[in-house]
Amino acid sequence: MTVRTRIAPSPTGDPHVGTAYIALFNLCFARQHGGQFILRIEDTDRQRSTAESEQMILDSLRWLGLEWDEGPDVGGPHGPYRQSERGDIYVEYARQLLESGHAFKCYRTSEELDQLREERKAAGQHLALKPCDLALPADELARREQEGWPHVVRMTVPTEGTCVVEDMLRGSIEVDWAQVDAQVLLKSDGMPTYHLANVVDDHLMGITHVLRGEEWINSAPKHQLLYEYFGWPMPTICHMPLLRNPDKSKLSKRKNPTSINYYRRMGFLPQAVANYLGRMGWSMPDEREKFTLDEMMAHFDIQRVSLGGPVFDLEKLSWLNGLYIREDLDDDALLEALKEWAFNEAYARQILPQVRPRVETLSEVMPLAGHFFAGTVNVDEASFAGVKLEREMLVKLLQFLSWRCETLPAWNKEALLAEVKSLSSHFELKMKDFLAPVFIAITGSSTSTSVMDAMAILGSDVTRARLRHAISVLGGVSKKQTKRFEKEYREL
Repeated sequence: MTVRTRIAPSPTGDPHVGTAYIALFNLCFARQHGGQFILRIEDTDRQRSTAESEQMILDSLRWLGLEWDEGPDVGGPHGPYRQSERGDIYVEYARQLLESGHAFKCYRTSEELDQLREERKAAGQHLALKPCDLALPADELARREQEGWPHVVRMTVPTEGTCVVEDMLRGSIEVDWAQVDAQVLLKSDGMPTYHLANVVDDHLMGITHVLRGEEWINSAPKHQLLYEYFGWPMPTICHMPLLRNPDKSKLSKRKNPTSINYYRRMGFLPQAVANYLGRMGWSMPDEREKFTLDEMMAHFDIQRVSLGGPVFDLEKLSWLNGLYIREDLDDDALLEALKEWAFNEAYARQILPQVRPRVETLSEVMPLAGHFFAGTVNVDEASFAGVKLEREMLVKLLQFLSWRCETLPAWNKEALLAEVKSLSSHFELKMKDFLAPVFIAITGSSTSTSVMDAMAILGSDVTRARLRHAISVLGGVSKKQTKRFEKEYREL
């Protein structure tokens, strides 16, 4: 048997370090066994998936040195490798499940589903909805079907008993079937959910081992049941521990930069980032901290993965990156790294239009454009002294903008400007007054290049990191304030 592993990211935003972490371990496991590593794009979310996001995923994984044997850009015998191009395949397998009685059409409206869940919650029952809960009277079902109501295809699931899933690291995992709902397999738009597409694609692409994050443990019974329904052997499953913030919470962009683009933009070396991700819950046999990707692949053993949640510590990554700079880069290599990082033509061409109209000598360029070549900017509470807003309003303004930046589907000046206009209207501020503290938070100065252009050039994660830093130097947001802010933000 040829070992085949895969990574299947969704192109719905910036490439996440968690994606790179799981990709790294899948690659190393495959190479350890002389096998193959496949990249598949799960782009069934039509509203959020973008070609730009897909390209960023490919670029960032390659930047880290992670190469795949089959994928949307390199081809292979099991294509297409984008789920959006495999729609007919999923419809056919959904039809098979309907004909065998392992799935059913559900015509319930979203309002009815909400009501059913509320009723079960009030009765102290599990919130999982079973086929019997979703069943409509025969005449009503016939009416909705005849009238062409929108419907989804759901899988049938047991109502009682226990499902046992075998895991490479965790052994036998038991899940009560009462907690497993009648999962949607095919959405009303004809696109599959993750659960159907994941099982069908893994089988058709010959995936033998699935290494994925532990957040998928609760979905494992559904996947195992689908394999049984189709009569297919299930790949060996391994649920990797999730990356954690220093406070042990799940790594999230609200607390830490999570985009690979951020670490690339901050000037971290790809070999250092890959090395650090390899240290997340795993160790070399000799316990050394610094090792190359080739060395990790040569010594990889999945049984050396610790189930304790690995903490993604930015200070530790910075320390490791410093080792690489000092020990692995001579002057020539360091110069090349600097050129690739920020002193390259593509990046400079974005900045030149911002500084050329504002300078009289070349020596003025770097002081004016310094924030484009920095990770963080040097601001403190005194930096905001000239902003004519009360502290709480100032912090709220920056926090709301940070939250809005998290949800932008496209990162460009036009999209940012629309959000700033919306928020300035909400706060009943002129655009100039709204942007005054943002200007300082992003550029470190009250007189610099256009802050909107700077945000667009710096990117989502660097922008949010600078906003978070500004909020921190202004005293941060208390738990009580956070609740108030979140309530107001939800009402926007």
